[in-house]
Amino acid sequence: MVSTLPHERSGTHDVTNQAPPLAPYDASEDTALLEGLRREGAGWAEEDVRRLGLLAGGPQAQEWAELANRHEPELRTHDRYGHRVDEVDFHPGWHELMRVAVAEGQAGAPWADARPGAHVARTAGGLVWGHTDAGHGCPTSMTYAAVPALRREPELAKVYEPLLTSRHYDPGLRVPTGKRGLLAGMGMTEKQGGSDVRTNTTTATPTAEPGVYTLRGHKWFTSAPMCDVFLVLAQAPGGLSCFLVPRVLPDGSRNAFRIQRLKDKLGNRSNASAEPEFDGTVAWRVGEEGQGVKTIIEMVNCTRLDCVTMSAALMRKTLVEAGHHVRHRAAFGARLIDQPLMRNVLADLALESEAATALTLRLAGAADRAVRGDAREQAFRRIATAVGKYWVTKRGPAFTAEALECLGGNGYVEDSGMPRHYREAPLLSIWEGSGNVNALDVLRALTREPATADVLFDELASARGADARLDAAVDALRVRLSEGTEGGARRLVERMALALQASLLVRYAPPAIADAFCATRLGGDWGHAFGTLPDGPGGADVDGILGRALTER
Repeated sequence: MVSTLPHERSGTHDVTNQAPPLAPYDASEDTALLEGLRREGAGWAEEDVRRLGLLAGGPQAQEWAELANRHEPELRTHDRYGHRVDEVDFHPGWHELMRVAVAEGQAGAPWADARPGAHVARTAGGLVWGHTDAGHGCPTSMTYAAVPALRREPELAKVYEPLLTSRHYDPGLRVPTGKRGLLAGMGMTEKQGGSDVRTNTTTATPTAEPGVYTLRGHKWFTSAPMCDVFLVLAQAPGGLSCFLVPRVLPDGSRNAFRIQRLKDKLGNRSNASAEPEFDGTVAWRVGEEGQGVKTIIEMVNCTRLDCVTMSAALMRKTLVEAGHHVRHRAAFGARLIDQPLMRNVLADLALESEAATALTLRLAGAADRAVRGDAREQAFRRIATAVGKYWVTKRGPAFTAEALECLGGNGYVEDSGMPRHYREAPLLSIWEGSGNVNALDVLRALTREPATADVLFDELASARGADARLDAAVDALRVRLSEGTEGGARRLVERMALALQASLLVRYAPPAIADAFCATRLGGDWGHAFGTLPDGPGGADVDGILGRALTER
């Protein structure tokens, strides 16, 4: 019998009240980022940053990132015949991300660029390319950071630096000098010590050839094991020393680099982190025996800056995702973006994001000027990078959780992408020294290098008189600095970070941004969660904040 019922007007799976895909979008459409790029001396790179931002927000790059994380790296210890190969296979999406990152100067290229601001341009590029995938930022960061450490051994630098600063991504294990470009990794931590690398038990035995050693030991966290060369720490007869370890030796044979397993990590899933075993592994000494920590300290400064950069990029990425969702989603009779409480949440997140971006670019400017010989900027970089690393990376997990919540249940499912960002956020606080390590490093800098405190307060003094709350915070910081103890290190560093961020916003951001930041982060007119900006007459200028942070799409 044929039904005579009228057809339903709509099917049960017709989709309404859902946001459309975000991509394509422009990841560089960030006023705070572009202003900081110009302010820190790299305005000449704006066209490149904008081009990279369009690529990062495009559907193809976003798909590469999703695929690289869905299809995780796979370890092959042996080939079909039983030969030890210790190779890691990656999805093609990973290789595409790496190809773009290296070509766009995200690896070692700035060290070969004489233009002032080259390191700032790299950081700005990282802030936009970080909208894709965080995992592949690990090998590019380590490659960037390896160059200044390698320069402590000029003969090695002469051979490897041109390849580490190349813009060619040339994957595959082959003789390094036969490739168009190289990637560098690092192997510092061990099971028994973690960040306390001076307790490393890996040994380095000199050979008859000057500067050449053999290593024996087991590293605990060595990311990106498919890199061509590694800087590692080991105990030589003269103490803890730094060594260059190639995966393939000059004669074409495989160096002993036995990957025991890949780590099963919370996040950073696209990137392989390994436990390699060294047994008769050939290595070239970098720097003097016993000077291992001193040799790698410049490397640490570089990778810490990249931790700050990626945290700021994750903040901006998840803020953009949240802003896009609430523009297109309605509840209780109105679009979410038009509801006062949601606007308060987004504005609060926008303040945090802008403060993180401004500090990141200031740190990049200090790094750029320091490597060009500016002693005061070197001192500022020494303390401010550790301060920024502690604070910005600490804010990341809470920020991404709040941005995810803006999407509600939609944000809790994998295909939204937000869970991946949320899992990524804690890593940046752990990598290159956890919060305590960085806080203690600030105390050491203040004790051993008193000039770092002077340049820090000089920086803060440049905003003196612009906001009474900032002035009061700086005065209180001076007092606390004189009473600094190890148990209070986190509190001290937090106040340093907030004062630094406030001073940048007071000087360079619109009044709506600076006033709200100082009122909440310094003045105490704030709750304990995002979305607690002061409301009502005299409260935060939410419209002004959101008008700067988010654009209509």
